[in-house]
Formats: sequence, structure tokens, C-alpha cells
Amino acid sequence: MAEAEKLRLFVAFDVPEPFREALQEIVEPLRDALTGARWTNVADQHVTLRFLGWVPAEARSDVDAVCREVAGRREPADLSLGDLGAFPSARRARVLWAGIDDPDGLTPGLAADLDAGFRTLGFEPEQRSYTPHLTLARIKRPRPLGDLPQVPSEARGIFRLEEVVLYRSHLSPKGARYELVERFPLGSSGE
Repeated sequence: MAEAEKLRLFVAFDVPEPFREALQEIVEPLRDALTGARWTNVADQHVTLRFLGWVPAEARSDVDAVCREVAGRREPADLSLGDLGAFPSARRARVLWAGIDDPDGLTPGLAADLDAGFRTLGFEPEQRSYTPHLTLARIKRPRPLGDLPQVPSEARGIFRLEEVVLYRSHLSPKGARYELVERFPLGSSGE
């Protein structure tokens, strides 16, 4: 008997392309300094709200139901780009990222609601506190980054978060490719 198909899934939201492009200009000076870093393709940049991992294909409708219900309970809000940062820290960086400023707390609320909803489906709760961010580069060996460039106010802008997106990740030796699976509008009362 063939093994059931599994999908590698995560829930995210997209930052409009002009904002992602502006970030590339800001971090360009870091590219030479971070030799060996794997830079994220601008088209693939997103802000993950909840990573699910490998999910049986037949559970997809349950995943959709959680996403729809959570998105429907939250109203759209304005966000902007924040400062650059690194995980676990700028002194021992493995990931370079751009933060998301969220004065209304929409993104941590979405992440917490998704975590609670997926827990009812048997997914383990997220152990780390949620930090909304766009991953810009992954660094193979931890290293200090020094002073990171500031994101100027004109590049921060304001964009409206109006939907969450379910993505499927396809892994390959060249890196992950992301496939948009479904969009879930905010404030639709789960309809």
C-alpha cells in the first residue's frame, strides 16, 4: 500500500513587493560582508505566523477550517517595516531579518489563535515567543553582525494586512519553493 501523501504547510502573510524591494537596497552593503550567507529571494519572502510541517493531505480541510475561523475573527490592520535584527542575536547571528511594526498587536494575536486552533488538531504548541519578521538571509555559521543599517522612515511605509495565506513548501537541494494554497480574508467572520 502506498504511503499517504503529506504536505509541508505553513500559514503566513505577505508584505507588498515594493517594501521587500526597498529592504534589498538597505541590506545590499551586507551582502559582501556576509559571505556564505544564503539570501532569501525577494519573491519568496513572507512573514510566517505558524509553521505546521508535514501534514497528511487528508487533513488539509481541517487546516483550512482553522485558518478561515481564525482569520474571520480578526479585523485588518496597518503594519509597517521595522528595524533589522538577527536570531538568536546580532552577536551570534544565524538569521538576518527585518521586523514588522504592529501597533495593534494583530500578528501576535493571529499567531496565538492559530496555535490554539491547530492544537485542537493535534499539533504541538509553538515553544518560542512570536516575533513577526521577514527572513532576509540565513547564515551557515553563527557570526557577529556589528551595527545593522537602519531602515529609513520612507522605506518603512504602511501596508494593510487583510489576509492570511496557507503555503505549501516544496523542498529541493536548491532550496525551498513556496506554493500558495489558499487565502483567508481577515474580518470575514469565518465565512
